[in-house]
Amino acid sequence: MSVKVIVGAQWGDEGKGKMIDLMSEKVDIVARYQGGANAGHTVVIKGKKYILHLIPSGILHSDAICVIGNGVVIDPVALFDEIALLEKQGIKIQGRLFISHRAHLIMPYHKMLDVAKESKEAGNKIGTTGRGIGPAYVDKVNRCGIRIVDLLDRPTFESKLRKNIAEKNEILKKIYKADEMDVEQVVSEYVEFDKKIAPYSKDISVLINDAVKAGKEILLEGAQGTLLDVDFGTYPFVTSSSPTSGGACSGIGIGPTCVDEVLGVIKAYTTRVGMGPFPTEIGDDEGNVDLRALGDEFGATTGRPRRCGWFDAVIANFSVRVNGLSAFALTKLDVLDTLEEIKVCVAYRYEGKDLTSFPCELRILENCKPVYETFPGWQQPTSEIRQFSDLPANAQNYIKAIENLTNTKVAIVSVGSGREQTILV
Repeated sequence: MSVKVIVGAQWGDEGKGKMIDLMSEKVDIVARYQGGANAGHTVVIKGKKYILHLIPSGILHSDAICVIGNGVVIDPVALFDEIALLEKQGIKIQGRLFISHRAHLIMPYHKMLDVAKESKEAGNKIGTTGRGIGPAYVDKVNRCGIRIVDLLDRPTFESKLRKNIAEKNEILKKIYKADEMDVEQVVSEYVEFDKKIAPYSKDISVLINDAVKAGKEILLEGAQGTLLDVDFGTYPFVTSSSPTSGGACSGIGIGPTCVDEVLGVIKAYTTRVGMGPFPTEIGDDEGNVDLRALGDEFGATTGRPRRCGWFDAVIANFSVRVNGLSAFALTKLDVLDTLEEIKVCVAYRYEGKDLTSFPCELRILENCKPVYETFPGWQQPTSEIRQFSDLPANAQNYIKAIENLTNTKVAIVSVGSGREQTILV
């Protein structure tokens, strides 16, 4: 028996979807523990691309049971669109997907508030996807959220929904000068979801704990990444939940003593989407290095271009510490194949001092300068390589440098988006 957690060790988009898909082949249950439909996991199988937003990537393995935990906020429209798309591709969902009855729902007013707030903020935007994730978590913490268990009790659901819509309409009208919602239209649309979601609803905490006792292999997956964690990320430019490994326990309903291993997925360089500080972002003076083009760095869900920069060992060490990482899965090594030189940030310089611990002060992050070590590139293709010893010497040295700088082993190296383009170290 083992319970493994997979986390993003940067700002998300590290390639967790592929790693989850790889590991799902040998597990019984794959469970998603936080986030919403704003996060996309991309998996490529025999040249065919699957983009998943809410359903765990393990659904692509016919024997895996997939779970969406209470820590996830669920847009029922997006959920059933995704189910329909997967079923159209011949993937069986019924009897294989279960959703926590404690999970909160994203309602139309959450999306409207998300878009209205971002539009009003002008120069202070967070850079959300406009999918209502943040406002749904706000309602959850404010104790006025609507859960799946409420959806299954129609009188309770309708009462809560009418009360919430009346309140949100006041906010939309008086604060954001936005259009109000049609109460009856929303009620009539959403009360019908109770029949559709009932077959999937389950007490996930019981399911997972029973599976642990039965000696099952369990994989817990998060969305986004460590630096977007609401507590440990680059606040306020963060998501509204806890993508770190600690969020796995509260987002599924198991105790921390159940977790055996935490794998951190990290790119061979760094990217982030949206606003916020990014110390190693490649600036105009390094415009000859276009990692975005080399790595096809565009969001799986939104298509937004990702900001790109060099590998940041300060962030990597921070992720090791707050997640208790057992090992790294290093992705997109092949993107660096053509570069003559590759930089790694080993510290931040701020007011004449070198910082090796990741600071929480936004002012420092926005004004520090990265201290780099430069490594020679290998300038050879790696996408067809399947053994670590067959990698070019400079590629091996680069990986070993990352291990030395973080005191953490690299257990997996990805050299392409396909399942087979993987090196088990």
